[in-house]
Amino acid sequence: MRICLWLRLLLTQILSPLETDMHDSMTRKNLRGFTLIELMIVIVIVGIISAYAYPSYMRYIVNTKRTAATSILLQVADRQQQFFMDSKAYTGDLTNLGFPSNPLEISDDGRSMTTGGSDNVYSVALSNVTVTTYTITATPLNVQLSRDTDCGALTFDQSGAKGAGGSVEDCWK
Repeated sequence: MRICLWLRLLLTQILSPLETDMHDSMTRKNLRGFTLIELMIVIVIVGIISAYAYPSYMRYIVNTKRTAATSILLQVADRQQQFFMDSKAYTGDLTNLGFPSNPLEISDDGRSMTTGGSDNVYSVALSNVTVTTYTITATPLNVQLSRDTDCGALTFDQSGAKGAGGSVEDCWK
């Protein structure tokens, strides 16, 4: 009797892993991957998210580049005021203010770039310069020109007046 129990216990210990392996292999046969419907649902969801996210991202990029332009306009205005304090007149040449060229072209991060570069986003120039007045204009270039149709050129003058092709409040945020 003891031998039977011991043999039964031994057989269950030996056969139990075999039954589990057979059950696992049968279960694995049923797991073949994704169905076409599941794949199409995922593609539709990704498409909907992309359709919303891409325009928002592009607006963000345009606004970031516009911010670089407003920053450089304020830098030029600050240097014009310093030049006026020293010379009792404004200058019509950006090189007199310490900038590398006239007109000045800037990249999307606000750095001065060589004229005619494909990565330049704004051209900054002085106009209407007299002894007591000036206007600084940042004109969009290249890709920024086609994407920033709401604001266009940004302006700033000696009195601190801000201008834009669109809503000044929206363009000078």
